Amino acid sequence: MTMHSHRMHRLYTVFGFGLILSLVGCDYWPPALQAQIEQMRSETQTLAMEKAQLQGQVMDLSKAKQEVQSQMDELNRMNREKTAMIMSLQKQLDVVRAKTVKSMSSKAAQRKTPAKSKVNPAPKAPLGKKAASKGGGVR
Repeated sequence: MTMHSHRMHRLYTVFGFGLILSLVGCDYWPPALQAQIEQMRSETQTLAMEKAQLQGQVMDLSKAKQEVQSQMDELNRMNREKTAMIMSLQKQLDVVRAKTVKSMSSKAAQRKTPAKSKVNPAPKAPLGKKAASKGGGVR
C-alpha cells in the first residue's frame, strides 16, 4: 500500500467511527450539563404547579365575577321594577292631589255663597239649671 492509500484508509476509518457514533448517539453528559438539565426540569415542574394554581384562581375569579354579574343583573331588574312602581305611585299621588285641590276649591266656593237655612238653633238652657246638674252627680 502506498502512503496515500494508507492515509485514505485511516481517514475512512475515522469517518466511519464518527458516523457510527453519531448514529448510535452519545450517552455521556458532562456533570455541569446534567445539573443544568435537572435545574430546568425542577423549574419546569415548579412553573407547571404555579400555572395550575393560577388557573385555579382564574377559574375561581371567573365564577365570582359571574355571581357578581348575576347579582347586578338581579339588582338592575329590581331597580327597574321599583322605579316603575314609584312612577305609578307618583301618578296616583298626583291624581289624588288634583282631586283634593278640586274638592277644596269647590267647598270654598260653596262657603262663599251659603244658602240661608230655616232651621232654628236649639234654645239655650238657663244658667242656674246647667250649674246644678253639673254639681249634683252621684258618687
